[in-house]
Amino acid sequence: MSAASPADRASRIAELKSGKIFDLLVIGGGATGCGIAVDAASRGLSVALVERQDFAEGTSSRSTKLLHGGVRYLEAAVRRLDKAHFKLVREALHERGALINNAPHLSNRLALVTPLYSWWQVPYVYAGLKLYDFLSGRRSIGASKLLSRAETMKALPGLRAEGLKAGVLYYDGQFADSRLVISLVQTARQQGAVLANQIEASGLRHDQAGRVNGAELRDRLTGERWDIRARAVINATGPFADSIVKMDDREAKDILTVSSGVHIVLDRTYTPPATGLLIPKTDDGRVLFILPWQDHALIGTTDEKATLEDHPRASEADVAYLLSYVRRYLSIDATEADIKARWSGLRPLAYDPKAKNSAELARDHVLIEAKSGLITISGGKWTTYRLMAEQTVDHAVHQAGLTASPCRTETLRLWGGATFDPRGDEVLMRDYGLEADVARHLNRTYGDQGRLVAELARQGWGKRLHPDHPHIEADVVHAVRAEDAVHAIDVLARRLGLALLDTDAAREAAPKVVALMSEELGWDEARRQAELDLTALRLDGAL
Repeated sequence: MSAASPADRASRIAELKSGKIFDLLVIGGGATGCGIAVDAASRGLSVALVERQDFAEGTSSRSTKLLHGGVRYLEAAVRRLDKAHFKLVREALHERGALINNAPHLSNRLALVTPLYSWWQVPYVYAGLKLYDFLSGRRSIGASKLLSRAETMKALPGLRAEGLKAGVLYYDGQFADSRLVISLVQTARQQGAVLANQIEASGLRHDQAGRVNGAELRDRLTGERWDIRARAVINATGPFADSIVKMDDREAKDILTVSSGVHIVLDRTYTPPATGLLIPKTDDGRVLFILPWQDHALIGTTDEKATLEDHPRASEADVAYLLSYVRRYLSIDATEADIKARWSGLRPLAYDPKAKNSAELARDHVLIEAKSGLITISGGKWTTYRLMAEQTVDHAVHQAGLTASPCRTETLRLWGGATFDPRGDEVLMRDYGLEADVARHLNRTYGDQGRLVAELARQGWGKRLHPDHPHIEADVVHAVRAEDAVHAIDVLARRLGLALLDTDAAREAAPKVVALMSEELGWDEARRQAELDLTALRLDGAL
């Protein structure tokens, strides 16, 4: 795929306004919605997708960056002999393997170690993780191994040694969440889908029989409104699904509740470069991770009932909670001053009014068809986005009587992954004279499309945005021309992920990002200042 120009947005809007009846209209541009667009378009269906903010602006960019089956759910399955939880874990482990194969540039295997401080835990945890291996079947990415005390300390040199008995090493996947959404967007477009961000579904349209057959759309950049028609309408708005359901039926009952997942990022000194730490059980029965992430330490996550809002903030209580466990398990004393970034994401959970707290809610997804025919898909987790998409498209095809090919996405390489070479950074260094860390960033961020950005660097956009990070001016230009970036925070938080890694660095880079975007998009001075103000607001904790 060649680099696009800002004018391409106009052509996409024109197609959405053309009066064409699409097979599917998807509302929501996160992991699930974009996954549905890829699945449906690759089956030969005509697809329109609209997102009222930026792609992946919500939950899909604020995950723990893990592809996993769910160790906690496996424990619940064993304790309760719960077949549903076993099925959930097995499906997720299968999908973990599929995603690593389909997006090799954005995902990788990650070794994790669980430290054990009592002897009774050793056989219990080891047996549980061997069962975890077994359930992954042919999609296994590595066998669990029991570690001695010395081996555990070697794998996690910063670990608190007092009382340590042993450890268990196991493997899960790690991935770049917001970049994967961008890859899905580009893949869907390659398959013929029309996707646009900053387009809000402000109302649903129904035929004379009361069947949903489209929506009223509003361009949030221009204020223009128009109607779009479709044979099936899918609500994939994550934690905001109930608002679309009520747009269809004011009397509809809520199907979701939301919980907040807070994460913090610390300097690299708080974790080894290649091994994560799993805290298997906190005092309140949760699972926490301390993970290597882009030369930093990612710690998460909390699980508290939350209020629905576009840009939730990480609460001081949740941040303190995470820091307390870092101090409990690591020998280095982490304080508030060591935090490089913090953020909060909202998880959509299938609502159960009998649950005592949100940590008890199942992470399985719900697929519901309203009387009007509106299809809602929500819940679940990042790891199973592809399966959720497949099931949703199957349902829509049956409901609307559409003609479609079988699902192809289990083995469909995503944008940037078709000919990805793990050693491609060496080629970029040789051919474009890039520094090693910049070349690696381009190879891992864009995969086999990295040359597009490297070529922009050669044309004069090769300077770093911040001296401590590998992102360059060409990233910004590419984000505007080819990846739908409208605001500077789109670039800083989601195209590059810098704001969720090192907020101070993102703040320092913001004026340069705004200046580059201004050149590309022709902003006047008032628009530039408004963009700087918006960026400062978002970087002030409300990413």
